[in-house]
Amino acid sequence: MDFGFALPGRGPFATPEVLVKLAHKAEALRYSSIFVTDHVVIPMTNASAYPYSPSGKFATEWTNGYLEPLTLMSFLAGETTRLRLGTSVLVIPYRNPVVTAKMLATLDVLSGGRVILGAGVGWFKEEFEALRAEAFERRGPVTDEYLRLMRECWSREPVSWQGSFYKMEAVSALPKPRQAGGIPIWTGGHTDVALRRAGELSDGWHPIGLRPPAMLLPEEFRDKVAIVHDWARKAGRDPRAVTISFRCPLEVLPQRAKPAAGDRTLFRGTPAQVKGDIMTYAALGVTHFVFDLVAPDLKGQLALMERFADEVRSRLPRSVKRA
Repeated sequence: MDFGFALPGRGPFATPEVLVKLAHKAEALRYSSIFVTDHVVIPMTNASAYPYSPSGKFATEWTNGYLEPLTLMSFLAGETTRLRLGTSVLVIPYRNPVVTAKMLATLDVLSGGRVILGAGVGWFKEEFEALRAEAFERRGPVTDEYLRLMRECWSREPVSWQGSFYKMEAVSALPKPRQAGGIPIWTGGHTDVALRRAGELSDGWHPIGLRPPAMLLPEEFRDKVAIVHDWARKAGRDPRAVTISFRCPLEVLPQRAKPAAGDRTLFRGTPAQVKGDIMTYAALGVTHFVFDLVAPDLKGQLALMERFADEVRSRLPRSVKRA
């Protein structure tokens, strides 16, 4: 079992000093991964529905803005030696796929083969328009083709491509990634199309859950994993080769804290409760958790990382936990 967390890519915590402290702490506590998110620009007026808010509204005033994810990953690669470096998620249609493949391959080489590409189609129509990306309405097919093209850039030499959205005569595309087989691609999202993409052409499924209305409670999560596996079989792939991850908020209460009365949000509770939640999702196939740390400041985030490592991860059965 692998455990990682998402770094603050925007707002008051998105500073070099804070990011380095979090990354160093993650390495010291032997977490497996750190992930960064992606927005290029934030249109100040929009009508797009944000999929991870009950109201569907997306706040447009971000202090400090968003740090560019691939640049941030390069910075973090220089500050770490072991942590996997992932995107959660990179919006694939926003960027030229050949340039993106080159940047990711370079990062994989320089980091010693530590990159994970969490890939998404995007939801913010106004951001597509501002970036002059391919039409928002075609973002699904564009993503499929771009991911296939990126894989070609990572695995063939020379590379040629004649697709619906990109055409390229034979070129040399070096360097190739350090990782054998190329950089693993984890598809984000939980729609039917995302599940097809995860099973058919991705190395993993990377959904966000417990963020209303996208809950992915155990019963729903189980059903969606089954769909991913069905698509893998239809594509002639071994379903067991598809990594199942889960990103969600995490809050581990101190040992002496009393559990909250009434209904509890999963992964927010006492160490014993959070341990039980991990066991539940592990039984459904999750092998890599990515947490959003629920804490008001850096001190609280660092303490939460320690509490989870000491009071939850260390007490998991040997068959589940991983250093």
